Amino acid sequence: MFERFTDEARQAVVRAQEEARTLHAEEIEPVHLLLALTRDTGRGGTALAAAGVDHAGLRTALEPGALDADVLAAVGVDLDQVRATAEAVFGPGALDRGRQEVSGHLPFTSASKRVLQESLRAAVRQGERRLDSGHVLLGVLAVADPTVVRLLDRLSGHGEELRDGLGDAAARLSALLHQPPAAD
Repeated sequence: MFERFTDEARQAVVRAQEEARTLHAEEIEPVHLLLALTRDTGRGGTALAAAGVDHAGLRTALEPGALDADVLAAVGVDLDQVRATAEAVFGPGALDRGRQEVSGHLPFTSASKRVLQESLRAAVRQGERRLDSGHVLLGVLAVADPTVVRLLDRLSGHGEELRDGLGDAAARLSALLHQPPAAD
C-alpha cells in the first residue's frame, strides 16, 4: 500500500511515529497521525490549519490527564492537588519518572491500520492513483477514533462540527485539485 503514498503522505506516517515516541506510546495510534498532519504542508495540514487545528493546540489538549481531567473533577479529584501531594512526598517530577523512550519500530494499532485503509479508499473514490496527506486526514476522520473525537471536542467544544468542517475542507481541496486549469 505504501507504494501509492506521495512523499507528503509518507512523511506524515514517519512523523506519526515520531509523535508516538515523543508521547512515550508503544504503538502508533490515529491521534499520532492527526498530530503529524498538523505539521504537514500538503492538503491534510492545509485543511487542519483552515479549521484552526494546529500542532501546539493539539499537543496542549493531549497533555497527560487533559482528556480525563474533567471526568475526574466531576467526581471530586483535583489533579493539581494529586500532583502536588506526590511531589511533596516523592520529590519533583515523581509522576513523570519511569517513562522510558521506546526504541525500534513502532507498530500501528488496528485503528491506525483502518485509517490507512480508509485513506486508500478515499483516494480510490476520488479516482486518484496516489494517496496524499488529504486522504490520510479523510481516513482519520472516517475512523472516528474515540481519542481523536474527544480531542477535537475538547479543542472546539463543537467536535462534530469541527470534524464535519475538516471533512468538507479536505473534500474542497480535493475538488480544487481536480479542476481543469483556468483558460487565459
